[in-house]
Amino acid sequence: MRGNDEQQLDVFSYVTAEKRVPRDHPLRPLRALTDEALQQLKYRLNRLYAKTGRPSIAPEKLLRALLLQVLYSVRSERILMEQLDYNLLFRWFVGLNMDDAIWDVAVFTKNRQRLLDGDIADAFFAAVLKQARQRHLLSDEHFTVDGTLLEAQKSFRRIDDDQQPLAALDKECGSNPTVNFHGEKRSNDTHRSTTDTDAMQARKSRASAAVLAYRGHLLTENRNGLVVSTRTTQAYGAAERDAALLMAEDIPGNGRVTLGADKGYDVHDFVGELRHMNITPHVAQNDTNRRSSIDHRTTHHDGYRVSQRKRKRIEEVFGWMKTVGLLRKLRHRGLEQVGWVFTFTAAAYNLVRIRNLIGSTSQPRCA
Repeated sequence: MRGNDEQQLDVFSYVTAEKRVPRDHPLRPLRALTDEALQQLKYRLNRLYAKTGRPSIAPEKLLRALLLQVLYSVRSERILMEQLDYNLLFRWFVGLNMDDAIWDVAVFTKNRQRLLDGDIADAFFAAVLKQARQRHLLSDEHFTVDGTLLEAQKSFRRIDDDQQPLAALDKECGSNPTVNFHGEKRSNDTHRSTTDTDAMQARKSRASAAVLAYRGHLLTENRNGLVVSTRTTQAYGAAERDAALLMAEDIPGNGRVTLGADKGYDVHDFVGELRHMNITPHVAQNDTNRRSSIDHRTTHHDGYRVSQRKRKRIEEVFGWMKTVGLLRKLRHRGLEQVGWVFTFTAAAYNLVRIRNLIGSTSQPRCA
């Protein structure tokens, strides 16, 4: 018998979002790992709010929503609110009931700023890393360090230019004016961003064009490629080596460890400082028209060759953060906000990686 194409709204509904999400959905283990990390932050989150007044957005729900934005590459918070309004999967993950109203975008952004002021990204990253350590997923001997350019929003002009701000020009045509810097020498001393003063001109190589950018830095362990430390700096020349030394201080334990890196880190002062810190520098040799700081004492070991293979896995992390985490083109301004988002995205990567590692170890191996 043919059914009728009619829709009749029920007065009551007894179906929850929990029942709509399949038991084997990949977000379920992520939700469990996230809740475990948030439980460790409960006391710290409580300190960010007053004990009296009107209740605001629960910080746990706020963090879960921001995590969804990273995991599903949602490019704006306005679109995220739209998804939360009708996407049952998103509602379930955040912890919203079917009848709960969605937050206003401005209110959501204001509450997110509270988490930024409380350094919650670093605390959440540490809580996720603690779970990996408890599950024996981290190496305490072999590590890799590297950095990447994070392209900032483009808004560029000469420092000594007395013309009106670019956004105020060309009102007749309704767009910003076209600025031509052809044949003009540009540097961080002569030009700057009009909207993000912390961004600096930088380029990935001599063959690439200079862009306004920050530098994001990661320290990963070589066993499973998990991120163990992050830094975000301005895009000056020695930023990668300076950040690497700071992150090297975060390496746990007092035993002898190795640190892999690419040719850009083959500098005498950097290598010498690592040896002073009791860290073996497994840095790729840069012997093009110069003498490398890494000699036969290091390169003749088999462990050096293993580190050179393992260190390339850090590029997988950068690739995930830029494509899935939408860090290829920054949507935030200022070193503080960019650093917050960079660390939070690294924590999201670790959550996905831990879920995959736990799943692979729980599955029986084929003979």
